[in-house]
Amino acid sequence: MAGPIEQFQIKPLIPFELGGLDLSFTNSSAYMALTVAAATGFLLLATRARSLVPGRGQASAEIVYEFIAKTLRANAGEEGMRFFPLVFSLFMFILVANLLGMFPYAFTVTSHLIVTFALAITVFATVTLYGLFRHGAGFLRLFVPTGVPLILTPIIVPIEVISYLSRPVSHSVRLFAVMLAGHITLKVFAGFVVSMGGLGTLGMLGAVLPFSMTVALTALELLMAVIQAYVFTMLTCMYLSDALHPGH
Repeated sequence: MAGPIEQFQIKPLIPFELGGLDLSFTNSSAYMALTVAAATGFLLLATRARSLVPGRGQASAEIVYEFIAKTLRANAGEEGMRFFPLVFSLFMFILVANLLGMFPYAFTVTSHLIVTFALAITVFATVTLYGLFRHGAGFLRLFVPTGVPLILTPIIVPIEVISYLSRPVSHSVRLFAVMLAGHITLKVFAGFVVSMGGLGTLGMLGAVLPFSMTVALTALELLMAVIQAYVFTMLTCMYLSDALHPGH
């Protein structure tokens, strides 16, 4: 890959077209399938013993479970636990996808807006449909914050509606932008190392600085891979709280 953008190129692995639609199995599809398989395999292997005194694998799975459960309870209350399978699945998918993307020559599915938007619109649809199903017209109280004077309602309501409708955009763009920018920056500095290393001894000495930056950026990207999975999950929990308690 010569340029920093080529790593995001979607390439068909198994070309397939139906009715004029391109339904090819791509490298993005392959890495999404690999992400699901890796996350599922980890959880199955980690919990197969189900010991009273957990080993390292089981302890790791239990830590992740408790972490997501605690985040969901803190933001959506005990009622929010009915959405635990959705929230836990989103966290594991994003986390594993981000970590897989850190391997050399790997494909990072979360660096594509269509993938992150699909996850965000799933959350948005769940919140909206469940909120309307459970509260009916009472769900619209979400757009009238408690304590707002009646005279300000014509101004506040449109702002709240626009803010609500923009949630899938901000929810998806945040994850996409961070992963995209981080991988581009990492590839640029790695390219400097390779280019300068080919200039002989003097070039190799000059490559020490970009190499150090590459190592630091790799550590930062690993950290951001975890943080962005958490941020996406936490925002999901906050949005689910609106579906459960629209009047708050």
